[in-house]
Amino acid sequence: MGNFGAPKSSTLANRSRLAAFLSAGVLLAACASPSEGQDPGSSGTDDADRPLVLTTFTVLADMAQQVAGEHAEVESITGVGQEIHGYEPAPDDLRRAAEADLLIANGLHLEDWLDQLLIDVDAPRVTASDGVDTMAIQPEDGSAPGEAINPHAWMSPAEGQVYLANIAAALSDIDPDRAAEYQANAAAYISELETVESELRDALEDVPASARVLVTCEGAFSYLARDLGLEEAYLWPVNAEYEATPQQVRAVIERVRADDIPAVFCESTVSDSGMQQVVAETEAELAGILYVDSLSGPDGPVPGYLDMLQHTAETIAVGLAGDDD
Repeated sequence: MGNFGAPKSSTLANRSRLAAFLSAGVLLAACASPSEGQDPGSSGTDDADRPLVLTTFTVLADMAQQVAGEHAEVESITGVGQEIHGYEPAPDDLRRAAEADLLIANGLHLEDWLDQLLIDVDAPRVTASDGVDTMAIQPEDGSAPGEAINPHAWMSPAEGQVYLANIAAALSDIDPDRAAEYQANAAAYISELETVESELRDALEDVPASARVLVTCEGAFSYLARDLGLEEAYLWPVNAEYEATPQQVRAVIERVRADDIPAVFCESTVSDSGMQQVVAETEAELAGILYVDSLSGPDGPVPGYLDMLQHTAETIAVGLAGDDD
């Protein structure tokens, strides 16, 4: 459970376990609702006794908190708005990792800095993406994909279900007395996620086929595009460069012109300077900021994972629909 990098090849087995987990969660939901009518922390568990769950970024932290409810303290190593791919751990991160009862990472080489941080840390670890139907990174020049895997699988509502099942299983391992509640919480959250997935499809239903191209700074939306039937174009395939080269910008400009794409987008954790060049040389509009590697703050547009997916779909749908006036 300590390998956060390589994906497993057991997708079908994990899908089967997910189906069984969901069935069990529905049955357990009726008998696992101890928090009704209670304030957080009022179930007889002092804050000091709650396990500390440490995640690598805010999206996983929200998922873990939704599953854990009041029974765990959940923190994220990277904060709101921070870039995760090239994050440089601080000394305080090592202290928090040493105190954690459970460490949750995305895996798929999203956090290659993490293994070095955790050399002397003995806490159990879980790779939340284990079992997802992975996608190879598609180079921005359209050439054949290599072996590198796109790590942003949580942007797929379908793959997000796998994340939640893995998190519930990990919490159950460290706190077996509350396993039924963790499974029920995850099953309830997965039901909400399924509703959001349906809403995403509805939001994009009226976007014409000719405009169904998602143009972003980073190629972080491949899983969502796959789910929703969108094509992709982007300045760089993974967030390793942080800034587009002139060649990358020129290629996107040509694609936007050729397909008369009405809107382009950029992510909240990167510079939009390259995409501003695209806008300056085409008739496309920079139609909004998308969130992928970080949630916003509690008062922002995406305080939670479900909000992130809804905001993304609505922003894309409005932008690609163009101005009908």
